[in-house]
Amino acid sequence: MKKRYFLQVGIASAGAIVLFRGWSSRSKAQTGPKNVLESLPESVSENSPENEFEVHHTEAEWRKILTPEQFDVLRRQGTERPLSSPLAEQFVEGTYACAGCDLPLFSSETKFDSGTGWPSFYAPIKDAVRTSVDRSLFMTRTEVHCRRCGGHLGHVFDDGPPPTGQRYCMNGVALKFTAS
Repeated sequence: MKKRYFLQVGIASAGAIVLFRGWSSRSKAQTGPKNVLESLPESVSENSPENEFEVHHTEAEWRKILTPEQFDVLRRQGTERPLSSPLAEQFVEGTYACAGCDLPLFSSETKFDSGTGWPSFYAPIKDAVRTSVDRSLFMTRTEVHCRRCGGHLGHVFDDGPPPTGQRYCMNGVALKFTAS
């Protein structure tokens, strides 16, 4: 009986820690840095003159330009719910651009159905995105950003289809689609 009690207490404690850290990191994401440059490593921000992105706005300007959902994802590194974007199930020819600055990011030619509930691509358009290390949620992932405005787009994983073997798992709310 003591062993069972010990295991129950241990599991409950571990669960509480996970929930607290998840809640804490989500709170930081919602009230995170005012400028996305503050949260990106130098390798991302050094790609444009004077360590700034080509397109930059104040937080108030971004809030006027973007919807609340777009602002949360692009400027606060949020994540939309899976299966919430119509772009995940769309396979029409065209181009997917950044919702923050209209930079073309992905072609429909590289889009595939990953079964994850988010729009997925096996490659971006050349020189459209930058990456940084994301160590949130008890793991290390590669975060994907728009190279022109620094907006958070999603993450890239090494479980995609040929020819690259990569899966750029993007938030649909961070993208604008234009049909060809």
